[in-house]
Amino acid sequence: MSVIAPKFKLSEFIKSLLDNAFWAVLILSLIGIPAVMTVLFFIEMPVINGELLTPFLALTWIADPSRILPIVHAFMATDIFRVMVFPGFGFAALLAAGTIFVERKMLAKLQLRVGPFYCGKVEGILQLMGDGLKLISKEIIIPAKADKPIFWAAPVLFVAAAAAFVALIPVAPGWVVADVDLGLLGVFAVIGFFPIITILSAWSANSKFPFIGGIRALFQMVSFEIPLILSLLGVVMLTGSLNLSEIAASQSNFPWIVFLPIGAIVFFITMLAELERIPFDLPEAESEIVAGWLTELSGMMYGLVQLGTYLKLYAFAALFVVLFLGGWNGPMVVPPFPAEILTEGIVLGPITANIPGLPLFTQEMLNGTLWFVLKTVAVIFFILLPRGVFPRIRVDMLLNLGWTKLIGLAFVNIFIALGLLYAGVLGPGGLQ
Repeated sequence: MSVIAPKFKLSEFIKSLLDNAFWAVLILSLIGIPAVMTVLFFIEMPVINGELLTPFLALTWIADPSRILPIVHAFMATDIFRVMVFPGFGFAALLAAGTIFVERKMLAKLQLRVGPFYCGKVEGILQLMGDGLKLISKEIIIPAKADKPIFWAAPVLFVAAAAAFVALIPVAPGWVVADVDLGLLGVFAVIGFFPIITILSAWSANSKFPFIGGIRALFQMVSFEIPLILSLLGVVMLTGSLNLSEIAASQSNFPWIVFLPIGAIVFFITMLAELERIPFDLPEAESEIVAGWLTELSGMMYGLVQLGTYLKLYAFAALFVVLFLGGWNGPMVVPPFPAEILTEGIVLGPITANIPGLPLFTQEMLNGTLWFVLKTVAVIFFILLPRGVFPRIRVDMLLNLGWTKLIGLAFVNIFIALGLLYAGVLGPGGLQ
């Protein structure tokens, strides 16, 4: 039986374009412009030619893109930019999205499959966007006997905890959302929320498969958090600080993985367990308990948990880079900006002439970000790799590994750090 394709009608096509343009203009007028004006009132506006720029005048400069540069420069110096764009949620979400696509293509190559292919002209590059639109449009189904308030709140809390984790990671010198003196303790505090959120989500679904997966996740995370914390004490001893920016800066000569390889190995293994990655994916063992504690989640609730999971993956990989691989430190490969730009500014026109301090991103910041991203991407690759080459381990093997072997290795790492300090190899009078 043949199927007759619908005929193309130019009038219908033009009508659809006009409808889209109408809604775009309406949304821009009712939401976009008021949102921009609201943000402008919270930005410290620049002084142009001796006169303070007002939000009302700034809005009129949209007609001239060159005049927007001082406003963009002022916005990039705000906390809102750091939280929403760089180095906060937007930057982490972009890397997380790339990780999802790379993981699917890499697993396909390892298993002699094609992977994402049709959605997008180049290797299915638009598949991630298609999946996101699908999750947004899907119906959210709530189990009849679920504890609805907790069930709704769990995915949001999961993403919020992952975003808080990201906020503590320094990407470049001076570029961190929350630069606190006890940053490493803050990381441990945030990590402690994930088992609680997981078990609450599993319990609130009132279904046996999520509950089994939640119990597994709780056992796994608790048993591996102790060696996770112990594996980092060596770094704290050698640096004498809990501030993540200071820990990264202390590795300007050499990374700590050179002296503490056992601690780095223990941290990497416990990191896989905390992320529930193969071979430690028992909480989400689809061949045993469907999708574990995610079984009853649907639509964008499932999408939020997946977003939080990959934000958490990025944060752990970035934390490994900061603690053991030198953070942003690396050879200077970014060329310096012309001196006249930094001192005299950029001449853009009669109104915005001579804007000193542009660009906001310095040579050290760009170079540090480049090395940080390269190192983080490399660590993410090694986190993804076991999924294609390792089988899942049993629960008893997992608990035995966490409570015995890894804790023992973590104490060995602590003794190595103490030996390096007392021998004078590192610390005051040592190499660093």
